[in-house]
Order: sequence, then structure tokens, then C-alpha cells
Amino acid sequence: MGGGGSTRRVTFEADENENITVVKGVRLSDSVIDRMKEPSSPSGRQHRGAGAVNDEELKKRIAEELALERARRDSEAQKRRLFGKLLERERISSNEHLTRAILRERAATEEERQKAQRFARQLEEKDRELKKHDAYYKEQLARLEERSAQFYKVTTEQYQKAADEVSARFK
Repeated sequence: MGGGGSTRRVTFEADENENITVVKGVRLSDSVIDRMKEPSSPSGRQHRGAGAVNDEELKKRIAEELALERARRDSEAQKRRLFGKLLERERISSNEHLTRAILRERAATEEERQKAQRFARQLEEKDRELKKHDAYYKEQLARLEERSAQFYKVTTEQYQKAADEVSARFK
């Protein structure tokens, strides 16, 4: 986990309070700065001879911190990408669901329209059939009335004739 693959050079200076200051604009987290402030020797002060070793150790710690920070950012970026993919899949799924629902509604509407047309044709057919029956029964009624009128006429004539005969016989 070190900065073995990094080619960036970072130089540091110590200020008058032995705090570490970043010179080349590298941003460090508060935890890194706090650890850099911690004394590395029990006396709390660094010796001149140990300074080189501590600089190397400090560089190593900073490189590790930078690597951790980079890994954290990469992890967050990956989470955002995964979340984006998940949102995209969810959007696609909901669009597919909506499309299927629309198609089902269109099919149901078309089926209802066809059923209404079928019922309208059946109604028209029944209406034509009723009109035919009406015409047939009117014709039959007219024939019966005509026949009835003929029977009335014949019966009236026969009655008149019979009445005339009876009246002629008994005068």
C-alpha cells in the first residue's frame, strides 16, 4: 500500500513550530496533518540525524494517506457509477412496464371497439329482421282483413237474400 507507483514529487518544509507545510499544492486531510504533527520520538523533538529517516517515514505515511484517499475516492466513484447503473436499469424496467401496460390497454380498447362494432352489427341485423317480420305480419293482417271483408259481404248478401226469401214467402 505505499506510493510505489506514484511519480509525483512532493516537497515539505517545516515551519517554526515544527508543523509540516505542503509546498507544491497537494491537499492533505486533517488526519494526515494531525499525524504529521505527532512527535515520532519519545522526547518530542527530532534530532538532526534522525530527521532524514523521519522525512522518509513521513513521506511514506503521506504516500499511504494519499493512496488511501485515492482508494476512497475511487470507491465513491464506483458507488456512484453502480448507483447510476441501478437507476438506469430501474428506469428501463419501469419504461418497459409502462410500455407493456400501455400495450395491454390499447389491446383491451381495440377488443372493446371490435365488440361494440359486433354488437352494432347484431343490433342492425335484429332490426332488419324485426322490420321483415313487421312487414310480413302487416301483409298477413291485410289479407285477413280482406278475407274478413269478403266473408262479411258474402254473409250480408246471403242474409239479405235469405231475409228477402223469408219475407217473400210470408207476405
